[in-house]
Amino acid sequence: MNMASKRIALVTGAGTGIGKAAAKALIHGGYSVALVGRTLEKLENAIVEIGGSSENSLAIQCDVGKPEEVKKLFATVKDAFGRIDVLFNNAGMGTPAMPIEDLNYKQWMDVVNTNLCGAFLCSQEAIRMMKAQSPQGGRIINNGSISAHAPRPMSAPYTATKHAISGLTKSIALDGRPFNIACGQIDIGNAATEMTERMAAGIMQADHSIKIEPRMDVSHVGEAVLHMAQLPLESNILSMTIMATKMPYVGRG
Repeated sequence: MNMASKRIALVTGAGTGIGKAAAKALIHGGYSVALVGRTLEKLENAIVEIGGSSENSLAIQCDVGKPEEVKKLFATVKDAFGRIDVLFNNAGMGTPAMPIEDLNYKQWMDVVNTNLCGAFLCSQEAIRMMKAQSPQGGRIINNGSISAHAPRPMSAPYTATKHAISGLTKSIALDGRPFNIACGQIDIGNAATEMTERMAAGIMQADHSIKIEPRMDVSHVGEAVLHMAQLPLESNILSMTIMATKMPYVGRG
């Protein structure tokens, strides 16, 4: 696999949904992409579905919440590609909607480890590579979600981690400046994926009523990620919100 002249991207949670859409956009935008997730079969199927090949795609199994697996992931990427230009921290999970007092510690920590620790660990390894490579630098894009701004009812673990992602994004953007490392956040609302199918059937609102919510084509999110990735490193989109136009987010909902 000769990747010397290619721009290299790594996408976590790439087997389905937003991650798969972003990997597709990046591949068709000229990137070679490492698709990362917990299930190798899903990643390999995703590569076929998005039109990837052995020349521009690599499936790598990894639980991003485990430090030793993340170190191995980035060693594999370095061996295969030689460098990294873009990291999209997309892997995420939530819990079933329930009152905060009913959550157990494992449910809380599973979300924290995937959504927050995973983004931290992957960013840490990407920064090490970006500092050391020539030309120096690169870009990190974090999936913040609309929940980085406003919670859904009974979503404390997911909302807390997504608010934390906003702080992580700003810290990386600040600390990365001397090394030509840019960091931005994309906050996504109601992309049509497996994860949001319940919204089309009806989902709890702030007043605890159940309403159907509009969704948008997930390919629009992939194109937005590609746009952020393709900017020259002298420019950065610190925060972008992309959402279904008619979803109940702006205003009182």
